[in-house]
Amino acid sequence: MTRNSANTRVTPPPPARIHDSTFKLIPSLIIRRSSFLFTLLFCHLCVIFVRADAIDTARLLDDLTDLPRLARLPDPAYVTRQFSSYDRSAKSPTQDWFANCDYDQFIRTEQRDGRTEHVMMDAAGPGAIVRIWSANPKGVLRIYLDEGTQPVIEQKMQDLLGGAVEDFPAPLSGKRSGGYNFYFPIPYAGRCVVTTDEGGSFYHINYRTYAPGTPVRTFSPGDCTRLREKIRLAAETLANPRERAALPADRSTTEFDATLDSARPRILWEQHNGPGAICEFRVRLTAANIENAARAIVLTITFDDRQTVECPLGDFFATAPGLNAFDSLPAGVTSDNPPVMYCRWIMPFSTSAVIEARNLGDEPVHLAGTLCTSTWTWDDRSLHFHADWRTRKQIPARPTFDWTHLACTGHGRFVGGMLHLQNSRRTWWGEGDEKIYVDGESFPSHFGTGTEDYYGYAYCSTLPFTHAYHNQVRCDGPGNFGNTCVSRFHVMDDIPFTTRFQFDMENWMDADGDAYTNRAAVSYWYARPGGKSAGPRITPADVALESFKWFKVDAAQEGESLRTVHKSAGRAVKEQTNGNGEWSDGAYLLWSEARPGEKLTLEFDSPKAATQIVVASFTKGPTFGIFRLSVDGRRAAGPIDLYAPTTTTTGPVELGSFPLAAGPNQLSVVIVGSNRAATKSCHFGLDYLLLK
Repeated sequence: MTRNSANTRVTPPPPARIHDSTFKLIPSLIIRRSSFLFTLLFCHLCVIFVRADAIDTARLLDDLTDLPRLARLPDPAYVTRQFSSYDRSAKSPTQDWFANCDYDQFIRTEQRDGRTEHVMMDAAGPGAIVRIWSANPKGVLRIYLDEGTQPVIEQKMQDLLGGAVEDFPAPLSGKRSGGYNFYFPIPYAGRCVVTTDEGGSFYHINYRTYAPGTPVRTFSPGDCTRLREKIRLAAETLANPRERAALPADRSTTEFDATLDSARPRILWEQHNGPGAICEFRVRLTAANIENAARAIVLTITFDDRQTVECPLGDFFATAPGLNAFDSLPAGVTSDNPPVMYCRWIMPFSTSAVIEARNLGDEPVHLAGTLCTSTWTWDDRSLHFHADWRTRKQIPARPTFDWTHLACTGHGRFVGGMLHLQNSRRTWWGEGDEKIYVDGESFPSHFGTGTEDYYGYAYCSTLPFTHAYHNQVRCDGPGNFGNTCVSRFHVMDDIPFTTRFQFDMENWMDADGDAYTNRAAVSYWYARPGGKSAGPRITPADVALESFKWFKVDAAQEGESLRTVHKSAGRAVKEQTNGNGEWSDGAYLLWSEARPGEKLTLEFDSPKAATQIVVASFTKGPTFGIFRLSVDGRRAAGPIDLYAPTTTTTGPVELGSFPLAAGPNQLSVVIVGSNRAATKSCHFGLDYLLLK
């Protein structure tokens, strides 16, 4: 046993296996007519050739930043799957499908060297780990390869995934907004087992599995020393992807400039002398309202007479609403003034490519930019680029259901997406898990643990972050209210499919009542010519943005925050509402389950001793009663009847002028009865108090 660093236990990998197929390369004529020595030498050269062409750590490190490879079918072919801590009680759409105990779930527990280890992954090779994520990495993580009894990696899970281990530097590993991500590839020829010696973690492990017989050279910790320079360069590229990622040397650049003032399509760029490939697309947008314009301009791209892209402009560049600065490998928005949106997905074509835009908004928009193309050899592995966009508005918090981001057919690979969500509450909207079905699977081969977990962060964090592969570029707040924009690009962990692909995300809010979300998702994927998805044409209603701005009355004392000093009966609780509506700070105090004659006394503060006007805003509705109010024992205006056919607010109501003491004062409420049109309930709702 050797050590590659102070805290990493390693063991040399077993000798490379030579598959029977290797010997098929030797012509039978040579075997029959050659001497034993010549045949032996020839076989030795064949083995060297196979090993040189094998999947190994060096080759997988190249995949980290290789966008052109995504535009062809994988060679050698592989599938990508995921182990995770999803709730195992979710058996089918009819059996606990939305179970939510998504942690401390393992394949099994076993004893090794006198310790208990929880098995997170056990997969037959040949294959490679391409991503590990956790929200709360615990214990020591161990990776056993092939049939080795000693781990090739043995580290504190938090250190390994958090970027604290020298051999696996940031941003190949690291923590962002509570999520730990590890993208260093770990190839194996025969088998991979991953364990931790402490339970309780949320985790994902994404991995490739190659076809049987594919030559793979198993990871050795010595790879980290041998490939130190390659690792350093990969880390530097991922740390600064916009500046460091390589573009084709033979690229040519064309400028475009257009003003769009109607829904009539306008060609921004076209080429009809293929083959070729778009390798960079940069756009500057000028408009009176940038947020509306970025959603209202709809981009379409047609390759070889097949339209494969229809998407709002900003969403295509993974930003919504408006232009939010971030730097990722395949897309981003600069912090310049004005900002520049850039896209570096490689988009090959055989004969022709046309980029058009139309304006579904009410005001003119100006677009200017550049488009770079490079040479491309079109063959039977070449793929067309697709970007599908779909939206749904006013989605209620209940019932929980699976909302489909993408459903497509063809032969290709899924490479990522962006989600723009508008939340009517500041509570969490993303309890939902991703469920990814490949080639008609009846049970998803990717079953996640939460929406933010899929996007690489954790615990509904509102902190923005940016990375070459995943981002949260906007979270308005307060809390998780309003606009959130998250993205994930599957560069290393792309998901190939041969016939069909479906990506679902559970719609699960941590709220109920009138809570709702608006959702828009763009999905990026590649497919052989003929790949298609079912989606309606984008309409002006689809791109219209709802304005989300948190409503809070300045200097108000929120009713739900006042201290209850006396309550003769019933319940006095905080009632959550939509912060984009009428209630200040998105909530009010609700007093219920009390009868006429019962009393509630609340405490509020005055900054000074003075006679002040006390203003209140109440909730009114079909279950609300009639009340008599007093301030520090002095009767206020009223009684106040809070009945209304629908639940809403009264707006500001002056209760009168009162000599208030500096510090605590009291508002008392007595139930008088209820309106004849009301139900028998006598609910009382206080939105806020304001002193003038």
